[in-house]
Amino acid sequence: MKIKKIHHVAYRCRNAQETVKFYQNTLGMTFTLAFAENNVPSTKESNPYMHVFLDAGMGNVLAFFELPESPDMAHDNNTPKWVQHIAFEVDDMETLLEAKTKVKAAGLEVLGPIDHTLFKSIYFFDPNGHRLELAVNTPISKEKMENLNELAPIMLEEWGRTKRPPTHTSWLHEKELA
Repeated sequence: MKIKKIHHVAYRCRNAQETVKFYQNTLGMTFTLAFAENNVPSTKESNPYMHVFLDAGMGNVLAFFELPESPDMAHDNNTPKWVQHIAFEVDDMETLLEAKTKVKAAGLEVLGPIDHTLFKSIYFFDPNGHRLELAVNTPISKEKMENLNELAPIMLEEWGRTKRPPTHTSWLHEKELA
């Protein structure tokens, strides 16, 4: 089997209208679909929901569920907030900096740009507490990229044995640590 692409990614939201407005106004996404039912089609359980879909560009779809009869949303306290996030790519550094200004103007705290060598990113949270990342790719030599690709399975194997970060690619963030 070969996967064609991600069809959509779905998350929970506190308020579907507020969420759609945020993604339209802050990130320029287009609201495309809404489904609402009393029973979940896949499980048949009773759980009224509003399911909204936003076009994130190039066939990428971001979806949210509002579940008014379920317990309030909560963060997984065993996972740091920086781990679970949605990352969106922007065209260039100018767009990234314009987005940072727009997000800050909306009253949100923004971290970055952070230089990951392969890309630069800013980070902030949506109204539901989901961490968002906007990233712009930065040029890297073909040789360095090939080296990173070759190191990936080696590093994964080493991590599996030791549960310690392998240092093969530490150069990616060395300037951040200096």
